Amino acid sequence: MSRDTTDRPTAERGAPGADGLEFPFASEPGTGDGSAITVAPGVLWLRMPLYTALPWINVWALADGDGWTIVDTGINSTAAIDAWVAARAGVLGRRPVSRVIVTHMHPDHCGLAGWLIERDASRLWMTRLEYLTCRLMAADTGRVPPRDGIEFYRGAGWDAEALQRYAEKFGWFGQMIHPMPASYRRIVDGEALSIGGRTWTVVVGTGHSPEHACLHCPELGLLISGDQVLPRITSNVSVYPIEPDADPLAEWQGSIAMLKARIGDDTLVLPAHNSPFYGLHARLERLAAGHARALDRLEELLVEPRRAVDVFGALFKRPIGATVLGMATGEAIAHLNHLQRMGRATRERDADGVWWWRRAG
Repeated sequence: MSRDTTDRPTAERGAPGADGLEFPFASEPGTGDGSAITVAPGVLWLRMPLYTALPWINVWALADGDGWTIVDTGINSTAAIDAWVAARAGVLGRRPVSRVIVTHMHPDHCGLAGWLIERDASRLWMTRLEYLTCRLMAADTGRVPPRDGIEFYRGAGWDAEALQRYAEKFGWFGQMIHPMPASYRRIVDGEALSIGGRTWTVVVGTGHSPEHACLHCPELGLLISGDQVLPRITSNVSVYPIEPDADPLAEWQGSIAMLKARIGDDTLVLPAHNSPFYGLHARLERLAAGHARALDRLEELLVEPRRAVDVFGALFKRPIGATVLGMATGEAIAHLNHLQRMGRATRERDADGVWWWRRAG
C-alpha cells in the first residue's frame, strides 16, 4: 500500500484543545505498510511497528537531492524491516538513502540505522554521547550482570524475583538493534545541516537521553522533536546503574526552558510518538508543571521513610508491573535524586544495602 500527498501539506489549523494543542492532520500513515503522508514539501511521515507498550514510532524521510535523509528508523525487527522494504520500493521511489540521522540511542530510534546504512553504503549522523552510549550498551550483550547493577536495584527495594529477571534480561539492548556502523559523523548543538537545499539546525536536549538531537527548520516551520517533546505522553527521565547519583530531571527541566526560548510557538512539532501538533510552548509548560507537582507529591509522601519502589503511587497513575518496573524505578530515583539535590530530601542506607528516603527536616 502506498499513500503520499505529493508535496502538498495536509495540515489544516483549527482551534486548540483545552490543553492548548492542535492536531492538524485529518489522516495518519499506516503502521508498517510502507505508506507515508507529506507534512511539508519534501518531508514524509512514516510509521514503523514496535512490539512494546507503544505500537509504533514516527520516522521521517527528507528529500535530499537524488536521495533521502532518514531521521530515526524503528526497532530491529522483521516487521520493521518489511516496512522499510515496502517504503523504499513505494513512497521513497527506490531512491537511495544518503544518510541516516538518529535523534538518540534508544532502540526504537536507532535499531535499524545500521541496516539502512548497509543497503546504500550511506553514513550515520548522530551526537557523540548518543553514539558512544549506544555502542557501550550494545557491548553488554552476552555479559553477566554487573554487581553494581544488582546493588543499584536492590538498593531501590527490588525483591529477589525482580533481581533475577534483571539478571536474565541483562544485555537485551544489543538484541534490539542491528549492529551499528563502526564510524559516524558527529552532529553538535547549533550546527546547521543542509538537507534538500534547506537548513535544519541541530537543537540538543538532555534528561531523557544523554545528548538528544532535535532538528529545527524555520523555513518550513518544523521541529523534529524525537522523544524530547511528545504531545500525549511524558518522556521517561531515569537514573541508571551506570550513574546512580545523576540528576537527569534537572537536565530535563533545563531543556524545557531552552526549547521554549529557542523555538517559536508557531512551529509544527513532529514527535516520535503520537501525532504532529501545534502548541509547543503550552506543551512545554505542561511538562514542567507536571514534574513540579510530582516532586511536591513525592516530598509529602516522604514524611515517613520510603524506598524507591514505595513511591510509585506519587508519580504514576497506572499500576507498575514487571514489564515497566525498570523504567518506573529509574524515574522514581530521578525524582528522589532531584529532591536531594534541592535539599528537600535525605537518604540513608540500611544494613541490607537498601536506600530509605525521607523528607528533609
